[in-house]
Amino acid sequence: MTPHDIEALARRVIETAAAKGLMLATAESCTGGLVAGALTGIAGSSAVVDCGFVTYSNAAKARMLGLPADLIESWGAVSEPVAREMAQGALGRSQAQISVAVTGIAGPGGGSPAKPVGLVHFAAAGPTGVVHHEARFGDIGRERVRQASVEQALHMLVERIAAA
Repeated sequence: MTPHDIEALARRVIETAAAKGLMLATAESCTGGLVAGALTGIAGSSAVVDCGFVTYSNAAKARMLGLPADLIESWGAVSEPVAREMAQGALGRSQAQISVAVTGIAGPGGGSPAKPVGLVHFAAAGPTGVVHHEARFGDIGRERVRQASVEQALHMLVERIAAA
C-alpha cells in the first residue's frame, strides 16, 4: 500500500467517525505512533482523535494502559490477550468510544519460532465489543511490517466505526 493509499484510508476513518460523532484512540507498540500519525495527518482529525498511546515497553503498557503485569508475563507482549487489553485500556483512559491496538515484532531481530518476525496482533474495541486480528506478514523488513500494520489497524477502525 502506498502512502497515498494510507492517507485515503485514514481520511475514510476520520470522515466516518466524524459522521457518527465518535472519538478515537490508539494504543501502539511496534508501530510507534504511526497509526495516530496517519490519522492526525488528515485535516479535521482533531474533531475525532482523542489521543494515542505509544507503549513500546512492557512497563509502559502496564503504566499507561493498565495491563496487568501477569498478563504480559503469561502471554508475552505480542499476543491476542495483550492486544485486547491494550485496546480496552485505551478506551478506559481516554474520551474515545473506539480504539485500536497494535503489538508485534517488526524485526529485523526479536523473533522466535513461536513468535516470528512479522507477527502482529491487533485489537479494536468499541460499543459492540472487541475484535482481534492476527497477521503474519513474514520477515519482509521492518518498515514494510510497520506500514502493513498501519493499514490493518486503519481497516479495523473502519469496521468498528461501521458497527458502532
